[in-house]
Amino acid sequence: MKMSLVQRVLLSWIFALIFLIMLVLKLDSKIQWNWFVIFLPVWTFDTILILMLIVKMAGRCKPDFDPRDGEQSLQRRLWYLTALLLKVTFCLILCTHLEKLTEMLVSVVCVPLWVLLGGALVELGHSVFHYRRD
Repeated sequence: MKMSLVQRVLLSWIFALIFLIMLVLKLDSKIQWNWFVIFLPVWTFDTILILMLIVKMAGRCKPDFDPRDGEQSLQRRLWYLTALLLKVTFCLILCTHLEKLTEMLVSVVCVPLWVLLGGALVELGHSVFHYRRD
């Protein structure tokens, strides 16, 4: 099943809107829900993205697969999967910290986010300054 660009953008906005509404209600003390419930739209969207990435990566294992840009596409998809897993890890650690299930410093909570941002900077630098030699 292939989604068009408009459907993907609309799905992203819907999940972001639901999350922001729930976050504002929680911060205004209008609802007393658990932080894990507040982050549920984020995790639902991330799960959809992870499943789509796994399906696309598994599609490369078909015997009749003809790679267009070869190894670079697989590396990029592996980076996307790693980035999504780092984001989910950050959200989980943040929720456990906000629920006071563990006593951690905020700097320790933000380690997956920092790794994600550092990797994003490396990916950006690689895509901007990468020269192909023919």
